[in-house]
Amino acid sequence: MDEELRSLLDRVRGETGGSPAYERLIATVDHGELAAVLVEPERPLWAREIAAFRLGVAGDRRAFEALILLLNHRDPERCVTAAYALARLGDPRTARAAAALATNELRTAYALHPVRLLTALRAPESVPALITTLRPLLSPHSPYWRVAQACIEGLGELGDLRAVEVLTEALAQPRLARSAAWALRRIRAGRGRG
Repeated sequence: MDEELRSLLDRVRGETGGSPAYERLIATVDHGELAAVLVEPERPLWAREIAAFRLGVAGDRRAFEALILLLNHRDPERCVTAAYALARLGDPRTARAAAALATNELRTAYALHPVRLLTALRAPESVPALITTLRPLLSPHSPYWRVAQACIEGLGELGDLRAVEVLTEALAQPRLARSAAWALRRIRAGRGRG
């Protein structure tokens, strides 16, 4: 069993109330049955999450919408699980959706996992979205420094020269300076895409 699936099942077990549906969702190999869970009314969130995760890691695109909703959830653990499955799903819509979530300034508090997913995807949308997300977070009073840090680390991983300007600006922020310097060194050394 996949370690991420095991972690998901351990986390939601308490939410299931001993429902037999929990064991059924773990045991079934029928993707149609899992996909039905995503659209059936009154299914609990834990059941939708298990079904979406299992479909996502199997590359079944019927999981896409449910996983994007979970990526935008207030519970960080659900976001982690969704990002993991989305990275394996192989759906071309994933990067665009993650970019929309990451760059939505009204949802910056929940942008950490979309930012990390964009880095993992290495899609054409990744660098522009990370730059757009990072720029307003360079204020010394921004409470979202962890999201800014994830953007900087992602830009360093991606190694794209378009990030040099915003990373240079980030050097002025004490909390972010070390990561920004690392990212700039990485880009200038020609690692990653650029």
